[in-house]
Amino acid sequence: MNRILALFAFAVLAAFLYILARKIGSLDLWLLTGLAAALAACDFLTSSGDRS
Repeated sequence: MNRILALFAFAVLAAFLYILARKIGSLDLWLLTGLAAALAACDFLTSSGDRS
């Protein structure tokens, strides 16, 4: 259940960052958006594992 919730949160963050970057359209913002999404994805992959 934690992994599903984390995946949903990542999808919402990615959608928000995409909408923001697309609306403004600056290359610097696109790079920053990509970096933020990559860091969030890395955190998702490393911390939402199944710990039983």
